[in-house]
Amino acid sequence: MSQVVVVDKPTNFIRNIIDKDLSQQLHNTIKTRFPPEPNGYLHIGHAKSICLNFGLAEDYDGKCNLRFDDTNPTKEDIEFVGSIKKDISWLGFGWAGESNFSSNYFAKFYAYAIELIEKGLAFVDFSSADEIKQLRGNLTESGKNSPYRDTSVEENLEHFKKMSSGEYKEGQCVLRAKINMSSSFMCMRDPAMYRIKFAHHHQTGDDWCIYPMYDFAHCLSDAIENITHSLCTLEFQDNRRLYDWLLEHIDEFNKPNRPHQYEFSRLNLAYTVMSKRKLQQLVEDDLVSGWDDPRMPTISGMRRRGYTPRSIRNFAERIGISKVDSMTEMSVLEASVRDDLNLIAPRTMAVIEPIKVIIENYMNAGVEKIQAPKHSQDETMGKREIHFSSELYIDKADFIETAPNKKWKRLAIGKEVRLRNSYVIKAERFDIDKNNEITTIYCSYDLATLGKNPSDGRRVNGVIHFVEATTAVNAQFNLYDRLFNIENPIKAENFAEVINPDSLVVKNGFVEPSMQNAVAEQAYQFEREGYFCRDNKSKELVFNKTIALRDTWSK
Repeated sequence: MSQVVVVDKPTNFIRNIIDKDLSQQLHNTIKTRFPPEPNGYLHIGHAKSICLNFGLAEDYDGKCNLRFDDTNPTKEDIEFVGSIKKDISWLGFGWAGESNFSSNYFAKFYAYAIELIEKGLAFVDFSSADEIKQLRGNLTESGKNSPYRDTSVEENLEHFKKMSSGEYKEGQCVLRAKINMSSSFMCMRDPAMYRIKFAHHHQTGDDWCIYPMYDFAHCLSDAIENITHSLCTLEFQDNRRLYDWLLEHIDEFNKPNRPHQYEFSRLNLAYTVMSKRKLQQLVEDDLVSGWDDPRMPTISGMRRRGYTPRSIRNFAERIGISKVDSMTEMSVLEASVRDDLNLIAPRTMAVIEPIKVIIENYMNAGVEKIQAPKHSQDETMGKREIHFSSELYIDKADFIETAPNKKWKRLAIGKEVRLRNSYVIKAERFDIDKNNEITTIYCSYDLATLGKNPSDGRRVNGVIHFVEATTAVNAQFNLYDRLFNIENPIKAENFAEVINPDSLVVKNGFVEPSMQNAVAEQAYQFEREGYFCRDNKSKELVFNKTIALRDTWSK
């Protein structure tokens, strides 16, 4: 008797199904699959499915296949195949054996189609696309049989062979299943199973000029691979009837332990879109810089922005698995990212909108070196070296001429603040340019306050960050925010009209000298500014803002 693997994870209806199937010995082990179509980059919604399918295989000591459902060569590209593999590996998952392609099974699909024709369960329809659509009916009207529905088995076999040998034109005919044109489920009204496409396929080249429809190939691929639990999102719920019908009518798969489809709710994330077609529109309309634009909800975009694999996996676990469609707040994803980065990101300082500070009473020659922690709550990360001298940069927002009230915790004339990990300074005066913009702030510092409070009991409340001017390194900062300014942009008629104009703001400032060698995609906390990572595509020193230190979007 098989032994059910006990896992320390929150249960859900899919785990309950698996537990029952294993306990009743319907299966000895489980085998899942992640079956993307290689027609775009994966997004955070796919990450939910990846974590589910690969995670279940890990937890139950089973296997998970990576299979590309590549049945439409006009929409697919080998670039997408590579990006999908990279995303899954980056998330920390590995697939069973080599990656598979539905196109590996094209010869078998053809044989199964022949079997259905020979059983009188499929026919070649020469009706036009418009005629088929009209005869199909709608949700309130039953469909009508095609005039080609009763063509003899022999004639259908001959027509299908001519389709496969290129004797008919694209759109001239399709192979349809013969099911029930009066079904209340539209997908059961004699759905198409094969169409003609004279297109080069990225795996099979020009070997085929007919290609199976997704619904036909998907379930058969699952069956060929001995998948036990076929997990998909709720929009495929009605298609389960067709999934089961096809496997029931193919002799090889008409058995109790054949794959079964189970549906769960897809991820709907506020202020973004979860559709490869819509994401492709953003790319093609030049509303973003590409599939890996850090504002995109693609896994590659999130990686470039500085999200970590663990944060995405933790997010998938937080939102859970159910059958209820709902909108997930962006703050839930961002909390997962923030919680992870707070633990792992070494601290450093960057001045994004610099303004110069002159310490007038600084008498030391050269630059002073000060030891500062890499992480204030994790001593094991060690120390880093920061610098101090008579010339510094602070952030423009950290100075105002007159403090608005006693609670002001930044720099103002006559007011003291502590520089992070350094001395207490007081602003004395400032210079302005012809546009009345402050150019330089002149300050004094208290030599006795390095790592100490003022000896005379003065209370200094504010702490601001800085970088020493002569050792500072120039850097560009890409300040990212949500791409859309409405919660549900999928409803927008024109994406260009709902793009958040502040979704990308570019600034030029300075970082500590050690950041010259910052690693691409490595998370850093720029103290008081947020979490950033070095851009993985730029040869220059460019940092992408991953997320703010605190949630600024919660309702």
